[in-house]
Amino acid sequence: MVCEDQKATDWINSFFSSTNFMNTAQATVVRAFGLGTGAWALWIHLGKRKVRIRHYDARMVIPLSWDEDGITECAFVTRAFYRGKAVDQLQMHLKGGMGFSADPSSPSTPSPSNVDVLLTDEMEETYRIVTVCFDHEGNELTPVGILPIYDTGCPFPTFGIVKPAVTNTRVDMSPYGQSVFADAVDAVQAVDLTFDALINEIDLSKMRVFLSDVLFDRETDGNKNVTIPFGKQDCTVFRKVMSTEDTIQEFAPALRTSGQIEAFRVALQMLGDLTGFGINYFDMDDARGYVKTATEVSSDNSALMRNIRRHENSLESAIVSIAKAVMHASRSFGESIPDEGETRIQFDDSIIQDTAAEKEQDMKEVGVTMGVHEFLMKWYGEDEATAKRRAAELVEGSLEKVD
Repeated sequence: MVCEDQKATDWINSFFSSTNFMNTAQATVVRAFGLGTGAWALWIHLGKRKVRIRHYDARMVIPLSWDEDGITECAFVTRAFYRGKAVDQLQMHLKGGMGFSADPSSPSTPSPSNVDVLLTDEMEETYRIVTVCFDHEGNELTPVGILPIYDTGCPFPTFGIVKPAVTNTRVDMSPYGQSVFADAVDAVQAVDLTFDALINEIDLSKMRVFLSDVLFDRETDGNKNVTIPFGKQDCTVFRKVMSTEDTIQEFAPALRTSGQIEAFRVALQMLGDLTGFGINYFDMDDARGYVKTATEVSSDNSALMRNIRRHENSLESAIVSIAKAVMHASRSFGESIPDEGETRIQFDDSIIQDTAAEKEQDMKEVGVTMGVHEFLMKWYGEDEATAKRRAAELVEGSLEKVD
């Protein structure tokens, strides 16, 4: 994450690192792409004066107010335990600041019995978090230590909604996103069907050996002569009853795997195309026995690269939203964080994009169409002031070496 102020950049990246946000956020994104929706929301511990981010999947997200620009109010449902009993916790992030502030001891803080007050125009611009708990019968509970209403004072949403950049074609004006697999269910079934057919073909085409009855030993079991088998799990050797001709006969049916492999490939190509990975992403013949460079991957998977850019644009707003909310809430607890200003996300696509080649190309443009400070801002996430200072130091250092 890159902010206009370098100190804000350092603080939020340190927060993400100390709270292990990125690892858990990756799991949230994965589930959101599968279920269609996910979310991050503020979680505040007033006693310890700590701000954390909680993660939710589609089953826990309940939009309350939304329009074409997105969700403005949202509720999140989680299961918790209070005194050994399961309770359902509902946290609503609503517009209109009212309730307890960051300092519960402040005399200006309203009491729980006096929270139903008229909202001023200034209050309507901030968000509050309302927490309600219910038991398994739907009765409202008031657990000790949970604040019913907390005014964050945050003028922007205290949550971020994660959705893949896929248009929801199933429900008009739905606040929920659509799974990347929504239009690919038939393709998934086709992959499963063709794969099973391929494996069954190999299993059914195993060689069978038929042996004459005279080649099997017998043992007496009471008044009966019982043939001693090769093993109950043996499905290769079979006994020909009452036969003395062709004592050993082999049968190996011809494999039809070539046609089934082709059908399997077509199913994989359909799956890749419909999920946005590109038609060649799952193609088996594209693995030619060597490791591709990032340039080859990006050129062979242009559809994947285009989709990645669309998903990144959608994901950026969610990350920026929750990050700005974290910094605002942390300031209310006394954290010295400068105004972050314009904030953006610097994605690392080095696995599928030849970042080294792009960086090398930008280095060639330094002094021609790009300044040194612009290069540092783009590739090292520095703010403009820090980048210009470092650029001047680098230029001075190079001049001293020449002298």
